[in-house]
Amino acid sequence: MLMTHFPGMLVSEKTGWEEIDHSHYSARWFFKSLVMPMSLLPPALYSYAELVHPGAIFPLSVPALSAMQLLVTGVVFYGMQLLMVGYMAMLIQRMSMGRDHDPGYDSAYALAAIAPVPLWLASLALLVPSLGFTLAVGALAWVASLALIRHGVRPLLHINDEKTAHYVANMVTLSGIAAWIALLVVSAVILSMLIGSW
Repeated sequence: MLMTHFPGMLVSEKTGWEEIDHSHYSARWFFKSLVMPMSLLPPALYSYAELVHPGAIFPLSVPALSAMQLLVTGVVFYGMQLLMVGYMAMLIQRMSMGRDHDPGYDSAYALAAIAPVPLWLASLALLVPSLGFTLAVGALAWVASLALIRHGVRPLLHINDEKTAHYVANMVTLSGIAAWIALLVVSAVILSMLIGSW
């Protein structure tokens, strides 16, 4: 799987998707080769933004977070992202099974791992000290993630029926949005408890 496939995957159910499907990558492969490295981007770039241009994107913490607090923040958020992809894979498989179709965990994990790639890449916007720019890139990343879900359901989960594929894509989209919002909320609660105890 190459990153060069992603532009085509946003608009097609064939370009890139067929290569991924035929390669039979396991959930473990996606976890090690895609999820683990890509999940490092948001916490690393958040720390960069806080250290290099504090207050330019996020409200300035008073007192500012120390390097150790940023490290703990990054570790917590990184771990939550890893768990979230596995959770989304389980939901995708269960939703498909609810429509009398079991795509297998590896296929469900592939979709769960590929869908958030634009969101992970969007964290590169934190290199620019502009809230407006970061929000615009984030909005485009959400649209791209939704497009990946829409185009990835049929080729990766092997759902031939168009109505079933549409239903599963809608449910995955709604669940994905809810799950990633929950990720941010839970991470914020954990971090506030950790930082508050220091």
